[in-house]
This record gives sequence, C-alpha cells and structure tokens, in this order.
Amino acid sequence: MSEYKSEFLRELSWRGFIKDTTHKAELDAYCAEGTPVAYVGYDATADSLHVGHLMTIMMLRIFQRHGGKPIALMGGGTTKVGDPTDKEKSRPLLTDEQINANIAGIKTAFEPFLRFGESGNDAIMVNNNDWLGDLGYLEMLRAIGVYFTINTMVKQDTVRRRLEAEQPYTFLEFNYLLMQSYDFLELYRRYGCRMQLGGSDQWGNIVGGVDLVHKADSGEAFGVTAHLVTTSSGVKMGKTVGGAVWLNADRKSPYEYWQFWRNTEDADVGRFLRLFTDLSREEIERLEALEGAQINDAKVALANAATTLLHGEAAAKESEAAASAVFASGGTAAALPTVEIPSAELFSDYLVAAAFTAAGLTESNGEARRLIKQGAAKVNDQQVKDQNATLAESDVVDGNIKLSAGKKRHALVKPV
Repeated sequence: MSEYKSEFLRELSWRGFIKDTTHKAELDAYCAEGTPVAYVGYDATADSLHVGHLMTIMMLRIFQRHGGKPIALMGGGTTKVGDPTDKEKSRPLLTDEQINANIAGIKTAFEPFLRFGESGNDAIMVNNNDWLGDLGYLEMLRAIGVYFTINTMVKQDTVRRRLEAEQPYTFLEFNYLLMQSYDFLELYRRYGCRMQLGGSDQWGNIVGGVDLVHKADSGEAFGVTAHLVTTSSGVKMGKTVGGAVWLNADRKSPYEYWQFWRNTEDADVGRFLRLFTDLSREEIERLEALEGAQINDAKVALANAATTLLHGEAAAKESEAAASAVFASGGTAAALPTVEIPSAELFSDYLVAAAFTAAGLTESNGEARRLIKQGAAKVNDQQVKDQNATLAESDVVDGNIKLSAGKKRHALVKPV
C-alpha cells in the first residue's frame, strides 16, 4: 500500500524516483486536487539536453499524465552565472548569443515527452531571463536579500567543499541560490506554481525557493527531489566512453541512442525500465523476473521503449533491426550512424584511425590507435592490426565501409 494518496506521487514512488520531499502530507494533498503546477529548471550550458536530464523530464511527463501542469524553465538568466552545485570549479561564462542558441536546441528535446499548449494542463516553456534580465541589483537585494542568511548559505555542500579545499567560490556563484529561489517566487506569482522538481543535488536550492515563497508571499510551496542515477559500476548516468548521451538526434543518432540502452548493465535493467519508460508496472515486473540469457530480451524492451519515447516507434524498430543485422548476421544496416567523407580524401592515404575519430567511435586518433593496438578495431568485421593502416576503395561494401569498436559500437563511412 502506497504512503501517498495522489496518483502522481504514488507512481513516482513505485518507479523509484523520490529521494526527498518537503511537507509530505501537504504536498500529497496539493497533488491530489485540481490542477497542480510544477516546474523544473534547465540551464542552457549546451545546445541539447542529455540522458542525465531524463530523470526530471520523466517526472514532468508523469506529472502531466496525472493532471498536473508542467513548466519547463529555461535558464537564460541563471546560465549567465552558472550553477555551482556539485562543481569543484567555476563554469565558463557564456555569451547571450551562445545561451540563446543553446535554448533553441534544447527546446526540441522536450517536445516528444510533454504536450505543450495554451490551455488546461498543457505544458509551457518560459525563460527566466524575462525577469532576471531586467531586475536591478539593488531591487533584487531589497526584494529577497533580507530572507537569506550567510550562515545558511555557507552550509550548502558545494560551498563547504570548496571552502574546505581552499578552492575559489566566487561572489557571482554565491548569488545562484538567490536567483534560483527568485525563479520559484516569480513562477508562483505568475503561474500559481507551487512545486519544484529536481535532482537530489538541487535540494538546497529547492528549499531556498520554498522558504522564499513562504517568507515573501506567505505562500505554501513544495519540493520533490529524485535520486541521482549512477550505474551499478558507479558511472554517472549518461556518461560513456564516447561522451555524453545527447537527446537531440543531430548530436546522437537514434541507433546510437538505442544502443546505449541496449548495453545497460544486467543489474540496472529493472531500475531503468521503471525510471525511463512508460511501460506498466506489470510488464516491468515481468521483464525484471527474466534470468540468464533472457535478460537480453528485457534490454531490448528497454531500448525500444526509451527510443520510442524520444525518436518514435519507427526509429526504435529500425534501430532494433539494424542491431539484429549487425550482431546476428554480421552485416551492415542503414540505421547505423554514418559519416560522409569525400572519396578523393578518403582514398588518398586516409588513416583507419582518423576514420574511427570522424565516425565518433573515438575522440582522437591516438585513442583509435590504442584501440587498434588492443585488437578491438575492425573494418568490415576484419581486425585491423596496423596502427597506420589506411582505407582503400576495395574496403567499400554496398556503398559503405563498416567500422567496429569492440563488439557493440559500430558506424559506417560513406564515400561521397
């Protein structure tokens, strides 16, 4: 029997999202009545979100499914400061042009997950630069500075760690808590938003906003945090040898995205099915019960469900078929990530190592050479033994050259 009455919190609970909440009973009552409003903030530090952001995106998705109105808050203003949370050094500062370009790219990541519109519990997207950008410094200090004490702010984990390590913690970063808290107050005033969702690393910032809404407007506000996800081997969710697993298709192809989920560690499959798919509890429990080689069926179900959410059912089926062609028959498939290289360049002493890097299988030619030295690099399923090997026209099969890094990562080079 769930400890919650609201369907939203009940589902978050059985799926394993919830780490901490404020005012549990009052929060539960708020989520169970009418059309509750909740937001998550995303700073625009890159032109795409990545798998590490999926936890909060899925929380907003579940929230909307149970009648809540989600707000996706773009940090056009806060990105100018940079969130210091859990960072051991300051973030590089971005220009307005970079921030706006990043926001444009990020917007596309939300559309598959949330229903946006102008009525009912349709999701909305807002930019905190709309209020932070025009807020005078003295005005902000007078409006909310009185509600924050240095005593409390220096106890935050990030501040404490930096000070103990004698690492700089700039006054600019010190203001981030005030800015994020002000966001909550502004969303409360503009949209009646009374709940913030976030990862557990945001707990201090969320509590700051909850307290500010109460102190400044005598309002009742709530916070819910999710566990930060690491794999069973201790790797931060979404981090791979090839870098971040981006949500935008131009940064990570549907096939590569499918492969990321298909390569989930055995011990993580059930947990990821709960967190990152819409599959029912009954279906997830059935898949969790699979053992031995059948765990691979659960991994395929995870990859299909996760890829369908982001890229659509057709892309998921195409990716599964491509993987089947690669792994079962040793062939190639059109859905594999493909890089186009001019024929004149490709067939003029073009290094195999350079092709691996161009195809995104390695981050540098040096890494590619190490892969060859380890015996883990293949061209058309044939092991490459020479670190200075080059490609030739004879390597083209059905219009492409297939590259393989280990057993699970593949790409095509297409001469043009």
